[in-house]
Amino acid sequence: MAAAVAELVFFSGTMDCGKSTLALQMDHNHRVRGRGGVRFSRNDRAGESRISSRLGLETDAVEVVDGTDFWEEVMRRRTHGQRVDYLICDEAQFYTPEQVEQLAKVVDEIDVDVFAFGITADFRTRLFPGSQRLIELADRVQVLQVEALCWCGRRATHNARTVDGVMVTEGAQVVVGDVDMAVDGAVAVAGHHVPVVGYETLCRRHFMRRVTAHGANLMAEQDQLLPFDVDACLWHGSGGPAAGTGA
Repeated sequence: MAAAVAELVFFSGTMDCGKSTLALQMDHNHRVRGRGGVRFSRNDRAGESRISSRLGLETDAVEVVDGTDFWEEVMRRRTHGQRVDYLICDEAQFYTPEQVEQLAKVVDEIDVDVFAFGITADFRTRLFPGSQRLIELADRVQVLQVEALCWCGRRATHNARTVDGVMVTEGAQVVVGDVDMAVDGAVAVAGHHVPVVGYETLCRRHFMRRVTAHGANLMAEQDQLLPFDVDACLWHGSGGPAAGTGA
């Protein structure tokens, strides 16, 4: 039987679809079979040098920075006698294109499996540079089957950034936040309001109309509508899209 060939595999999906959970599960599965690996992450919600899942799982990892060279990371460990058969690369959307090319080199030149996990597109629906390069170079791109849901119950396909619960479409590509950061978490420092940046997964319809769960709840409270009536109110209330929905 021919020996298994190392692969560069990119597991992608929206926020809340279980990427980090799968990363931790795969690491466990390979370790219990006697394989040696290294976990990497960048900008994890739990802080530096961590991989964390929203299910509560968490473990240590090597923090990736702009100067990280994956080829050197692997070769240094092997030179010191550490077994490296695979890499777990979480939050891979934040890696540079050059780092993704280093990962491909690790696979091709020294037969180390690389399992990368990340979001494909940002809050503006634009590809992250790291994700784009992974799509271009990966042996396989696997969309995770655990579906994140929009507030309306449809499958969520887009990652929206919110500020105090209001969707925004401008700003820096990388701002660390999470999908469970509520508007109630807003604080005041020296008498000044500090906006809370969060993220929400939305279906395409509500992403295009900029209707978040917070906005839908406000509309429901004001008009005494059930949440599933909000679309009709926004669309038909004035014979067209409501002002500010971006439709």
